[in-house]
Amino acid sequence: MASLPNSFNANKQLKEEFVSNLTGSSFIQIFFLLAVVPISIALRHSIRYCRPIDYCVTETSLKKDDNLLVASKSLWACIATIAVDFIIIFLPMILFFTVLAQWAIPGSILLFFLFFSIAAKRFFSSSNSEEGHRSLRTIISSYRVTTMIMTCLCILAVDFRIFPRENAKTETYGTGVMDLGVGSFVVANAIVSRQARNVLSMNWMSALKSISPLIILGFGRLVTTAGVDYQVHVGEYGVHWNFFFTLAGVSILTSITNVPPKYCGILGSLILIGYQCWLNHGLNVYLLSNERGPDIISQNKEGIFSLFGYWGMYLLVVYLGYYLFFRNRSDAMMRSNTTTFVKVWLISLLFWLLTVLLDRYVERVSRRMCNLAYVAWVLALNLQLLGGLMISDYVPGSKISSLEVAFARNLLASFILANMLTGMVNLSINTLFVSSTPALLILIVYCLTLSMIVGIADFYGLRLKFW
Repeated sequence: MASLPNSFNANKQLKEEFVSNLTGSSFIQIFFLLAVVPISIALRHSIRYCRPIDYCVTETSLKKDDNLLVASKSLWACIATIAVDFIIIFLPMILFFTVLAQWAIPGSILLFFLFFSIAAKRFFSSSNSEEGHRSLRTIISSYRVTTMIMTCLCILAVDFRIFPRENAKTETYGTGVMDLGVGSFVVANAIVSRQARNVLSMNWMSALKSISPLIILGFGRLVTTAGVDYQVHVGEYGVHWNFFFTLAGVSILTSITNVPPKYCGILGSLILIGYQCWLNHGLNVYLLSNERGPDIISQNKEGIFSLFGYWGMYLLVVYLGYYLFFRNRSDAMMRSNTTTFVKVWLISLLFWLLTVLLDRYVERVSRRMCNLAYVAWVLALNLQLLGGLMISDYVPGSKISSLEVAFARNLLASFILANMLTGMVNLSINTLFVSSTPALLILIVYCLTLSMIVGIADFYGLRLKFW
């Protein structure tokens, strides 16, 4: 008698197979694909359609009866601005991550020349060359938002066939755009962390309060995915582990050590080198094996052991954040400057070189294990992204977009909303059998809906704060 299948949901099995056994793309292809993102955002910063709106319109001379009219007008202005931001920022990303993926190299070059032509015209026509300089905090915020919107797009796009398989997460070794996901979140959190800002005093209650939302979200995801029989790729984190548990685990380990930022780079490097030596002496065979024992560690071996890699990465970025942005800087001095710009690009190139050497001579890049080559690759691309966003700082009059402002004020809430919308789409339709044009339209509507909800929530001052 034939054994019963593990799941009676045929679509679940097909979708899990659809994202399994993938080998990824090349370093060059991903370099240019990600270049599209900061160039599109820099382009939006440079275009004077309408400046970012302060969504609270106040006029002291207005009569009380006029308040409703003013609110209505500013709401429509908010919607119009978000729509323009979506077209310039989100739409190129959707196209080049899906149907135009093979044109990423010429596309990124074309967008750069378009940005350069606008920037040059603005630079030579402006009487004040310092007008464009923004706060480093604004640039870092823009970088964190960029990481978020890329993730929000990819978590749904990967379920459609128009998303190239080489951009999805790799099974064992290799690099795909989606392999950047959890690593980029670790970098985005570390670069503005309390440790990077040299704010070390945190008691256990405060630490627990900051970590508890991630633990709750982790268990919430575990329960809901099991409850609706949602597709889960076990080889990614393990049977029970997920993205939120990894972030929580890194936070717990960092809170326990509580090391000053100037020593975090040394500690992080030692952890990463020690972990890589462990991998080379047989741990990698264990982690890449499909065999699992009944104990909780074996069931979740990828998620648990990769914590060492993510923790080392976090500490390394804490030091970089401190060194590049917060060392000897007061709030008044947090202005973008050429020295910081050059340092970001030089360190990015250094990590690119390190990535190539580690990938060739030590061990190939592996997100599943979070090995040393993966850490170097994630840092190279994230610093490249940050450096790309700093380019618009040299354009007089450049302004951060309203879409970025709205996402920045509800960063985690927007990610939760994106996950909910992704789940709704996957449970409503069989994404594997949707042809290219309808799939593209679904992604556009999804991203536009997400943008509008986040923008309108910001207009009404809604903030979903977890701590």
